[in-house]
Amino acid sequence: MERILLSSPTMHSEELNYIHEAFDTNWVAPLGENVDAFEKGLADYVGIKHAAALASGTSALHLAVKLAGVKPDDIVFCSDLTFAATVNPVSYEGGKQIFIDSEYETWNMDPQALERAFEKYPQCKCVIVVNLYGTPAKLDEIKTICNRHDVVLIEDAAESLSATYKGQQTGAFGKYNVISFNGNKIITSSGGGMLLSDDKQAIEKALFWATQSREAVPWYQHEEIGYNYRMSNVVAGIGRGQLLHLDEHRKLKKVIYTRYKEGLQGCQLTMNPYLSYTEPNFWLSCILLDDSVGISPIDIINQLNDENIEARPIWKPMHMQPVFKGHDFVSVNGDVGRDIFKRGLCLPSDIKMTEQEQERVIHIIKSMF
Repeated sequence: MERILLSSPTMHSEELNYIHEAFDTNWVAPLGENVDAFEKGLADYVGIKHAAALASGTSALHLAVKLAGVKPDDIVFCSDLTFAATVNPVSYEGGKQIFIDSEYETWNMDPQALERAFEKYPQCKCVIVVNLYGTPAKLDEIKTICNRHDVVLIEDAAESLSATYKGQQTGAFGKYNVISFNGNKIITSSGGGMLLSDDKQAIEKALFWATQSREAVPWYQHEEIGYNYRMSNVVAGIGRGQLLHLDEHRKLKKVIYTRYKEGLQGCQLTMNPYLSYTEPNFWLSCILLDDSVGISPIDIINQLNDENIEARPIWKPMHMQPVFKGHDFVSVNGDVGRDIFKRGLCLPSDIKMTEQEQERVIHIIKSMF
């Protein structure tokens, strides 16, 4: 049977139209109308004033860390349960990550643990919070804590585009905010990312760095280190077309989540949770096995793989990664992230998956209990 994928690109006709427009006008690289329109369209959707289209979500996070003023040996508090791209940019600038444990209500950064971290490290430079798997964190509480300690909040909304917190789009809660358009995200530009902020000067500075920090003089002059981080006009055309279908994709993702939740009732597991006043984008549907169950996530992943179905483990927490050995980890309720990693897995959430295919996934999982 054809492989059932975790989350692959779903393309439409508009993407190709915008790509053709780039070719017809010879705006293949580096910039052009697609980049401008994609930046404006995304900023308008999120409800923020300014945007910079970049080569990846990671490059956007890097520039956000630079804008926050992180220097060598500066302390940065980071969500622990996340992908490495969230925290690696801190190392690019020589900073030191302190990992903040999750809570069980959203699997995201625990505000109580964040408070404890500030007691231990009052010199913290900034905080990077993630909306894991498209589920908003406790953003008001985290933002209030950051404001009280007068530190910059960076919102890593790479996975949560179109998710809302109390009716407000994620990607607008931090001073600097990041979206990813990687191939498996809810919309894609085949790669790429976006840096968002209400601070016009900050976005202008980020664009300066992203174009090799070339000074505005007739010759090539560089007074700061720069990067080749700008998104191409062709790639932006894909994203521009995808943006037209964002809400459609979100609705289909929710159907998948709901079908899993209903179909797996009676099994010793729960779905990835969210707060009642939030609306996730349901990017990936995940399950958390009960403590008492006699099977592991890897058992289910292997069984599904034997049936040509893709599933993956939950992100391995950053404080468990060998590369960050020796970095502090702050928690108030044991080690929540480790527990979720131990008992959780991500299920196929591809919006091209048919109802019959999803029912097959559900049947295989249920048969293991």
